[in-house]
Formats: sequence, C-alpha cells, structure tokens
Amino acid sequence: MDVSGFYNMDCMDAMRELEDNCIDLTVTSPPYDGLRDYKGFLFDAETVIEQLYRITKHGGVVVWIVNDQMINGSESGTSFRQALKFIEYGFCLHDTMIWQKISPFQHSNRYIQQFEYMFIFSKGKPKTANLICDRRNIYRGTSIHGTERQVNGSTKALSTVQKSKEVKDFGARYNIWDIAPEKNNKTGHPAVFPEKLASDHIRTWSEYGDTVFDPFAGSGTTLVAAKKLGRNYIGFEISEDYYKAASERLEREKAMQPLFAPEEIYKPQQQGLNFED
Repeated sequence: MDVSGFYNMDCMDAMRELEDNCIDLTVTSPPYDGLRDYKGFLFDAETVIEQLYRITKHGGVVVWIVNDQMINGSESGTSFRQALKFIEYGFCLHDTMIWQKISPFQHSNRYIQQFEYMFIFSKGKPKTANLICDRRNIYRGTSIHGTERQVNGSTKALSTVQKSKEVKDFGARYNIWDIAPEKNNKTGHPAVFPEKLASDHIRTWSEYGDTVFDPFAGSGTTLVAAKKLGRNYIGFEISEDYYKAASERLEREKAMQPLFAPEEIYKPQQQGLNFED
C-alpha cells in the first residue's frame, strides 16, 4: 500500500496487507459498543489489537479513544477489557488519559457522564514524546514548595536546590484534556471527534514525516490532522458512505500546506524543561 492512502476496506482484512513495523502512531476511536449507528458494521477488537501490535514500530504508540455503553443501568466495561487485551498482546499502558467534554445525557441515579478514555499504548518505550506545554496560571513565578511522600508514608521536605527554583511560566500539560466536541458536524458521521484532539496527539507522539494510521477512519479527522502536520497517513473505512464523505474532505484539503515545518515542531526542552523517564 502507498505510504499515504485512504481505502474503503474492512480494517480486519486490510491490516494484514500492511508490513510489519511500518506504523509510527495510531490515533483511532473504534465503535463504542452499540452507542452509535455505524451502518451496522461490527469489529473484533482482539483481531485489530493483534494486528496493531504487528504493524506498530518499536517505540510506536497507539491512542485508543473509547467509552462504554450503558446496559441495564451499568457500564459495559468494554473499554477496560480492551485495555487489558492490549497489555496481553505486548503493549505497555503508557498513560490513561481523559478527554473531558460535556454530555447532554442525564440519568436518575448516576452523575452526568463527562469524559471518554484515551488509552495511550506503546510498543516498548515511546520513541517520541513532544509534550505540549500549557501556561501555569496559578503558581507560575512562585518558588517550588511542598514535601515529598516517602515509601513508608512519611513526608520529607524538598531539597534546598529544589526550593531555590521557581515554577516556570509553562509546564507539561495535564493528562485530562478539556476539548469541546465539534459543532455543526457536516460529515454525516455520528461520532466525530475534534480535529484538535487528533492534532495534539499527533504532535505529541510522532515526528514530521512519520506515518499515522487510523483503522476506523470514519469522517477522516485523524488523516486530515496528519496531513496538516506534515505526516504520512494510512486509513481504512468499511462504510462506503463514510468513506466517500471523508474522501471529499481530504480532497478539499489536497492543496493544504502543513501547519508546521520540522524545525517548528514544539519540544519541551526548548523552554528549558527537564523531563525524567
């Protein structure tokens, strides 16, 4: 297959045509149980996870955005079972992130659902982590203070060296991302996630020229974001209707120039930040 391509294919068959260790980053949102109408298409999570491990490069990352269906008043737990299956096949659960959003659904005996999981799986240690930094509005400019919790439960005062430092204006983003859902969805797809969500993950876990993959391309958001950021992309979509809509969207972006040149990709070290393993 081409380095950059979008195909109207069932990912469970199409992924077998990809070479071993060819994908740097996957950003995808699989069908959530029965929460949305995906034209009646279903998928086998274990088959997809097995193939994702095979095609992901060592140090590559899979961003798996998922939620659970309510069944008889309780959550299905599908997201957790899928996460454990990733670990079973050899992935590391690098981070459990949250996409915070407002949901209109209210229930009589539970609090309003406000988030979805963004599981970050890595094949070994992630080879890329361009952590996005946000402005620290509260403590920036103040001296570092506080204590460190010890293994036995006691606390220890910070060292003199640590206390002499100030909280910088910018610091690594927290792993709960407050990103509003897309408004005025014109793609015809029932579950479009924000382009910013895809873009920020692509900026974080890949480099300019890397290959980004989405086995459930849907409306094409991941592919569009990858193109804008100067990455190659591969995507599969089984529904002909969604495929046509996403293809038209990509065609509209055909002449688009990447948002960032390689030297403009943000790296935390440029701001003097020091991130330990």
